[in-house]
Amino acid sequence: MAHPQALLVLENFIGGKFVPCSSYIDSYNPSTGDIYCRVPDSGKEEVEAAVKAAKDVFPVWSSKSPSERSQILNKLADLIERDLEAFAQAESKDQGKTITFARTVDIPRAVHNFRFFASSILHHVTECTEMPTMGCVHYTSRAPVGVAGLISPWNLPLYLLTWKIAPAIACGNTVVAKPSEMTSVTAWMMCKLLEKAGVPPGVVNVVFGTGAKAGEALVCHPDVPLISFTGSTLTAQRITERSAPHCKRLSLELGGKNPAIVFDDADLSQCIPTTVRSSFANQGEICLCTSRIFVQRGIYSEFLKRFVAEAKKWKTGNPSDPTVDVGALISKEHLEKVRNYVKKAQAEGARVLCGEGVDPLALPPGNQKGYFMLPTVIAEVKDESCCMQEEIFGPVTCVVAFDTEEEVIKRANGVKYGLAATVWSGNVGRVHRVAHRLQSGLVWTNCWLVRDLNLPFGGMKASGIGREGAKDSYEFFTEVKTITIKH
Repeated sequence: MAHPQALLVLENFIGGKFVPCSSYIDSYNPSTGDIYCRVPDSGKEEVEAAVKAAKDVFPVWSSKSPSERSQILNKLADLIERDLEAFAQAESKDQGKTITFARTVDIPRAVHNFRFFASSILHHVTECTEMPTMGCVHYTSRAPVGVAGLISPWNLPLYLLTWKIAPAIACGNTVVAKPSEMTSVTAWMMCKLLEKAGVPPGVVNVVFGTGAKAGEALVCHPDVPLISFTGSTLTAQRITERSAPHCKRLSLELGGKNPAIVFDDADLSQCIPTTVRSSFANQGEICLCTSRIFVQRGIYSEFLKRFVAEAKKWKTGNPSDPTVDVGALISKEHLEKVRNYVKKAQAEGARVLCGEGVDPLALPPGNQKGYFMLPTVIAEVKDESCCMQEEIFGPVTCVVAFDTEEEVIKRANGVKYGLAATVWSGNVGRVHRVAHRLQSGLVWTNCWLVRDLNLPFGGMKASGIGREGAKDSYEFFTEVKTITIKH
């Protein structure tokens, strides 16, 4: 297939240099359906070169002091912030998200990730104990692990890639990263800034390609002792199997089927706009999005009426239009998958109150072939329906009624996932009781997505293994050693 010259062609970044690849895959602009970029289709050979570069420079990078590494991370943050608009434009075009979301969430958070770990690396302390009767002192020391394999997803491309790279290199590891082949552009743009920030060649290597080829080669590489992965539970199972022979340490941040529980004393003027946002932000393509809303029966009909009215206000269309709230979904296949969930719900007798198949979707002429879908609200869905059990990862949420606290806790916990939950109530005792009993790594009450990066992030059950955050990421990206001195 002939490609016009204007097509952006990415290259792998290995040992501080951009390296062409022997074969490429097409990447689409989700808002137009057109190919706009070619991404390296890397495999074993490219991963081998990247791991070698990372391994060779590890002694140099790991021997730098935390404050030296901190200065470099801060410089990289400054450079990304300087180019914030260019990064935001690229992220929006590559992923389909609105320019507003990329400008206000994705890129500022990527900058913050580097600044946060640049600071936190300076403040960790190690432990020490004494045994006077034995004449011994014990203390711990921490050292970087080696070459970190980092695999990041397509929904928040630079945001989640930097959430891994920043702690990995702050702790003194070197990195081979594989971003999603569907959203590789901002990672490639970041590579252009590494040298200027003072990152030595080989400390950060980025290999582009598919999970089946590049990801597999990275996970199976004997010289990569650690894998941090964000993505689907199914892929995580494969990573676990493939890395088991090498006894690698794994951090797996996986899917969610997150409940919002709205009690009859909730402040609906706060709850409804926030829950619309938690359901449809970034086209619902966030692992923390709300996709099951349990509303106490006394306020169910009022909630539903107001919630649907608010959802209908959200504008779907060209992501580069600053007035648009909902951009394009990542791919044609993903859009089809999300639509099929709505069809299944209808076939089971559920009611679609707004969005897909109910309201007309008017798109600008240039976006007619894009992968768009209106915010969709489904009611009267059974708990055992796939729409209530499986992660849809699109602008679809299900609203159901409940009667008692005991009942809703059981129903909220009745899925294989356990990533995030929100509880809406004015009763402080109830908020604490419910939060303690939900099987969920994160519980927000009367708010959503308010994050302190110092605290652990991660899920229970099929939502993952391990936690990320200041202390947790430090522990994951370092080896601890206990040293005993007899005096």
